[in-house]
Amino acid sequence: MATFSAVTRQHILQAIAEYDSRGRDDFLGIYGFEPSDGYPLVHGTRTYDSRAVLGVAHRYATGRLATADEFHGGMPGAAALLRRRGFEVTEPVGAPPAPRAPRARTAPAAPRRSTAAPERVAPICPTCSMTLPATGTCDYCG
Repeated sequence: MATFSAVTRQHILQAIAEYDSRGRDDFLGIYGFEPSDGYPLVHGTRTYDSRAVLGVAHRYATGRLATADEFHGGMPGAAALLRRRGFEVTEPVGAPPAPRAPRARTAPAAPRRSTAAPERVAPICPTCSMTLPATGTCDYCG
């Protein structure tokens, strides 16, 4: 089972760009996904196979393609993950709306105060933007 916590919005945008450049049939064929009309991902004026895009985005994030069998929750699970990353995914025609988990009502927590010292910011070379060594002189610029 694949985990999708490493998949960011940027990885999904990379997969969409590849989908656009290859075309639907080539994109699905190369990665072994079946065409799907349920839960299409809408980006701009185009629609995409959400499961295929998410599987390829997983490849961009981890180096390993997530196959159609590895999606926890099937198509609704893939759609929910894409929505959490800020994308629009439409429901299939005639499908009931996806159930939403109820939110627990709790009293607001008191603000926590950190006792840790702030993290030291490493000095950076103003010319090449590399982190400076302890000597304070850039190894590249001199």
